[in-house]
Amino acid sequence: MKRPHTFYLILLITNSLFAQIAPAVAKYDLAKKRLLIQSCSTYLFNANQGAIDVDSAVVVACKAYKLPVSLSYTEGFNDGTKLIGSEFIDKGNITSVLKLLAKSKGEDQIKLLLQLGSFYLFKPGTKPQDLQNAKLYIDKAVLASNQSKIKKWQHQSLLLLGKYYYQANNPAEGKKIFLQVIDECRKQNDKLGLAEALDAYGTLLFNLDPEKEKILQEAVSLYASLGLEEKRIENYTKITTIYFWTNKVNEAKKRLYQNLADLRKIGFTHEQFAETTIAYIEMAMHNIPNALYYALKSVKRMDAEKDYTFGDIFYMRLGDVYNHYGHHEEALELYKKSIEIGQHTIDTGTWYKSFYSAVAALSLKGKTKEAIVYINSMTEKHPPKSTFDKMSVAYVKANSYDEIKDFVKAEKYFKETAYYAQQLNGPETFREVVHEYIIIALFYIKINKPQEAKFYSDKAAALLKNNDKYDSHALQLLRYKTDSINGDFKGALERFKDYKKIMDSVHGVDKNKQIDELKIQYETANKEQKIKLLNDQDKLQKSELRKSKLLNSVSIWSLVLLLVVIALLFNRYRLKQRNHAKLEIKEKEINQKNINLKHLLDEKEWLLKEIHHRVKNNLQTVISLLNSQSAYLENDMALSAIKNSQHRIHSMSLIHQKLYNSENISTINMPNYIKELVEYLRDSFSLGQRIRFEVKIDPLELDVAHAVPLGLILNEAITNSIKYAFPEDRTGMIYITLETKAENQYILTISDNGIGFDLNLSNKKANSFGMSLIKGLTDDLDGKLTMENNNGTILKIEFSQEFPLNQKRKVI
Repeated sequence: MKRPHTFYLILLITNSLFAQIAPAVAKYDLAKKRLLIQSCSTYLFNANQGAIDVDSAVVVACKAYKLPVSLSYTEGFNDGTKLIGSEFIDKGNITSVLKLLAKSKGEDQIKLLLQLGSFYLFKPGTKPQDLQNAKLYIDKAVLASNQSKIKKWQHQSLLLLGKYYYQANNPAEGKKIFLQVIDECRKQNDKLGLAEALDAYGTLLFNLDPEKEKILQEAVSLYASLGLEEKRIENYTKITTIYFWTNKVNEAKKRLYQNLADLRKIGFTHEQFAETTIAYIEMAMHNIPNALYYALKSVKRMDAEKDYTFGDIFYMRLGDVYNHYGHHEEALELYKKSIEIGQHTIDTGTWYKSFYSAVAALSLKGKTKEAIVYINSMTEKHPPKSTFDKMSVAYVKANSYDEIKDFVKAEKYFKETAYYAQQLNGPETFREVVHEYIIIALFYIKINKPQEAKFYSDKAAALLKNNDKYDSHALQLLRYKTDSINGDFKGALERFKDYKKIMDSVHGVDKNKQIDELKIQYETANKEQKIKLLNDQDKLQKSELRKSKLLNSVSIWSLVLLLVVIALLFNRYRLKQRNHAKLEIKEKEINQKNINLKHLLDEKEWLLKEIHHRVKNNLQTVISLLNSQSAYLENDMALSAIKNSQHRIHSMSLIHQKLYNSENISTINMPNYIKELVEYLRDSFSLGQRIRFEVKIDPLELDVAHAVPLGLILNEAITNSIKYAFPEDRTGMIYITLETKAENQYILTISDNGIGFDLNLSNKKANSFGMSLIKGLTDDLDGKLTMENNNGTILKIEFSQEFPLNQKRKVI
């Protein structure tokens, strides 16, 4: 199971260096200290993408937080009381342990044997002699526990033996032993023993093994029933890791958010490992504002905990986000910080990634030649050690030479990249290997070498056969160019659309650069600056309101003046009607005045449109303020309330937007309005194809007094269906109809094929804000509201329009 790497050797830093690090872990009990080791070592193993083995990651985590390495493997037989021989084990003084073993008997002897077996089994790296020693002491522990006839020690010894077989590359024998312990614990109804056995077995299985998630989930349920919350969270995190490496990124992200909530509940404040992982995922999904928020939060968490143990990791992630934002100078400074910390504190391998990210930042700043000099000087001092780092260095060199159009050197380093890429075949490096094959293929297309391009394109395609969820702008660009070369122009067009869609989602950040800069200020400025910003926004709104009132006053007085002018003209016309010649002259004057009147009426209509435009802008400002406020909140209910308010305000804003954009400023075209509202809600909840909508709206127009309540009712009903009708990520349909029942009589129906609602709802829930809002809005319409269960929830509202409008007006 272990992989031999020299990397772990550089992780053994001197004791004086560790003495400089003072992580705030003294407040934690034994269970939380173990959770800290697991959280930290799991992150290090995954972040280094297989460049270090699991045991080396544990050693780094323990040394960083000045915790005994034995804490990570003595859980089954160390309850926090004094454990015989542990002080010698922690110092590696095996001679003293053996002397103690010769004098010990009973349970003390078993505990010493288990500690010795674990000490040799979980040493970093792979040495045959360590495995032999581990087997020697584990076999003695099994024998002694069988002689004692105590089930706890029999099971602990067998679990350690099962782990040995997995380390010794004999998983079949290890599986037999684990299943034996699991079966015995089930028969004895030993929940704790069963949870520990499932935990140990599931942890050792590969992430791609379909049994792993099922086994760990059972362990999660057992730990929850036993009230062992730290162990439940630890195993929950292991399942999240499975989702991450099997490309179920959305599920992994949801679980990471839940993980943060769980950690807060138990008072575990070292949340930065989860936060920086969320930042990575959000950045990969092009959700840069969220990525920035959590990257900044992980750095602030370091400051709050005064725990700079792994500062290189968190500075690197924040630098990556700034790089995506286009703030390359700031990103470069953060990368330099990461490199400095990594070189002079604990070498986790992250600082080397910061090095080639710094190269990318220099290149994006247009300093490619300077970047090449930096690469060569850095690799001369610090040559890459792992295969992954060698591949990455070759890749950034190739891209740099490609940027300055030195295609000969670029091709040389792209070939070197491919040489190292073919040596990496684990799920941890899948994304990078596929991406680099794609970029190499695109390079060969650019320099007109189609055979080489096809060779690397086929390599990427072969890897993607077993992972059809992978997508990137580079992949779609390669498919577009390949189809074009092959003459498949229809396919090329579709690929190009996919490519543009992804690129638009990425460069949408650049289009909103001012908003991005505001978010950066928002996350980094002090409270006084934030208050000043809000006050300035308030003043701006008041100024806009005053202008709006002034425009209204001007419109009214213009109409009064117009009436006066018309009266005078009419009087003049009557006085001169007996004179035919003068009448003709006056008729021309009236025609001219009518033209002026038309101009004034047009101005009035323009002013009304401007009012609608400003109302729409003010509503959007309110939405932005709510969005800004939500960044301060960690309470899920408060965040949900703000999100619901944003949806309601948007439904009203959309009406004013349509009135502003329409030739007809008195009515709303309901088919277009409702379809846009549905699309907005679909995008807000990121539903994809999980929940689909069927919308059937009669071609009718309603005035604002009817359209606003209907929009708010639709918002509430659709939101409720999305949230509650399809639990556990079920798929389903939501149906929306608005039809004419009789002359001036209409019926709005919102239904779904979800789980329906409970007819026995308590008064409290039945009178929830959303339901009260729907009832109140129905009363405003003088309508009739009905709800029923019929293969889902059906909500109907019948209402009438007191003053019907022409239904054939121009469509908005």
